[in-house]
Amino acid sequence: MSTSSTESATDSGAEVRGLPLSPLLALCTAAFMGILTEALPAGVLPEMARDLSVSEPAMGQALTIYAIATALSAIPGSALTATWSRKRLLLTAVAAFAIANTVTAISSSYALTMAFRLVAGVAAAVIWAELVGYARRLAPVRLRGRAIAITMAGIPLALSLGIPLGTFLGEMVGWRLTFGLVTLVSALLVLWILASVPDHPGRRREHREPILAALRLPGVVAVLFVVAAYVLAHNILYTYIATFLDEYDLGGERDTVLLVFGVASMVSIFVTGALVDRRLRSLPLAGAVLFIVAAGLLTVPAGGVVVVYLSMVLWGLGWGGVATLLQTAVTDAGGDRGQALLVTTWNTFMAGGGAAGGVLLELLGPRSFPWSVLALLVPVLVVVAAARTHGFPVQRPRTT
Repeated sequence: MSTSSTESATDSGAEVRGLPLSPLLALCTAAFMGILTEALPAGVLPEMARDLSVSEPAMGQALTIYAIATALSAIPGSALTATWSRKRLLLTAVAAFAIANTVTAISSSYALTMAFRLVAGVAAAVIWAELVGYARRLAPVRLRGRAIAITMAGIPLALSLGIPLGTFLGEMVGWRLTFGLVTLVSALLVLWILASVPDHPGRRREHREPILAALRLPGVVAVLFVVAAYVLAHNILYTYIATFLDEYDLGGERDTVLLVFGVASMVSIFVTGALVDRRLRSLPLAGAVLFIVAAGLLTVPAGGVVVVYLSMVLWGLGWGGVATLLQTAVTDAGGDRGQALLVTTWNTFMAGGGAAGGVLLELLGPRSFPWSVLALLVPVLVVVAAARTHGFPVQRPRTT
């Protein structure tokens, strides 16, 4: 696919001024809000369940319905909004976050809360499908990977800082006020986007192509396989990390363990941001190896506290930059259509990780989790290594 005149003009201007940090940080904040809105109920689940008069498993479906809505709406949403102004689309999605979180903060109805969790999930599909394309348009070709890394830094920031902070605030001031504060941040983000983020036109109708047709483009299927296996492996272990830590008598250190994981993830994304434009092939290989070593250490029956913490560091280093790497790879291979396919794949297997982990827990116990990670990540190494021409090429294309 050739680069449009609009993108070329953007590249020319961006080459002169470097990376425009204010709009990129606004996009980063949008990513942060997407993850925070999705995962915050997990940190205040008992309190929400009690106030809405439902069981904790029923309240846990607030996360499931969000992920399913995101997965199912990514492709049709991208098709239906293809002609929209990109800024209008982004503003609509962030405004939907604000509305959904407002309703969550004041609702006393479980059904109403779940309905607006679904709305938030659809908005998240728009956010995830749009952020990478926006970041690429804002940056010169030589710095597009770094622009994506800045944008996607919102994900590990939300996981390592946002969720723990939200949980702490939920305990201090109540979960309803916490969701109200998230609404306030969403409203401020709308103003930031209005002031800072430039607009880009949507695609003309005659240029629209079926999103699923991107599966025929070289490299797209390979990248999506890596997305599916990597996200499934991560979520099997991460969803049930508290249960797994109990096996090592570390349940009381859960916060510290997750903080170590979060810090390592942040290091990973900073390294990825610095190298992604030159090392799109070697970084996924290195990340998979680190995750495999971490899982291997966790299979050792006599592993102690030091082994667990070392594994968390290696896992975080192998995971933190994955979103940036795979978003960059799929957009190189399939453009915006590839991005929509990635959002669907990512969220489908994120939801599947919780389900698969539950089955493994029931049948084989928590010590089966690291073995499942190994079974999923070894094929990832093989696919990345084999996709040296398309997907994870030795030489990245200059334009997409």
